[in-house]
Amino acid sequence: MSSRPAVLVIAGSDSSGGAGIARDLKVLADCDCEALCAICAVTAQTHGHVVSVHHVPPEIVRTQIRAALDSTAVAAIKIGMLGTSATVSAVADSLSRIGKTPVVLDPVLLSSSGGVLLDDEGRVEMRARLFPLATLLTPNIPEAATLCGAAPAASREALLAQARSLLATGARAVLLKGGHAVGAEAVDLLLTADAPPQWIASPRLDAHSRGTGCALASAIAAALARGSSIEDACRSGKRYVLSMLSARAYS
Repeated sequence: MSSRPAVLVIAGSDSSGGAGIARDLKVLADCDCEALCAICAVTAQTHGHVVSVHHVPPEIVRTQIRAALDSTAVAAIKIGMLGTSATVSAVADSLSRIGKTPVVLDPVLLSSSGGVLLDDEGRVEMRARLFPLATLLTPNIPEAATLCGAAPAASREALLAQARSLLATGARAVLLKGGHAVGAEAVDLLLTADAPPQWIASPRLDAHSRGTGCALASAIAAALARGSSIEDACRSGKRYVLSMLSARAYS
């Protein structure tokens, strides 16, 4: 029996290997965690665009999650692409028995190339049913704006307002990622109900890589699985992504 903590990933596949479960599994291996998975969608993607998407039937998603939870003790859960309202409901139903297991929810709405990865009904269902289960939400600036029904935040005050709006949906914490902003630093905002806002900065590198959101959420989940606090896990995850991007920038 492995002594490594196990992380359950609930997400979609990416045939190019750049994002989705392919990226998640690599990150968890780098973080020395066991990985279990429940695939919600099979996508055909290149590094430039989404070609097609097949949504896994919700009952199969439920069965995968049930089997994973029955297989081993899960120390953390990472949720990525879900695709449809029915799948969001299936995931919410399946996680009703996880107790205090930390959940990192990356609300994947669009692909990097702009393909829709969660329908409108799914976004409403996610807010209602999955946000209250989340230990941490990790939206980027466009996702936060869409979920709040607002324009993309262009100031710290707007970032704080949108993070507070998302926190009010029931999640324990929100990490609003600043990668889509401009400036010499990429600054993320971590907001919890019981601590001052934390601004987590790193150098903005001249590098592009698909799947950075997947990587960050999985690295955070790995740290939470090892017992880190939410703030320490977010800082650890950001260091992991910086290292990933640095390898591309200087290769």
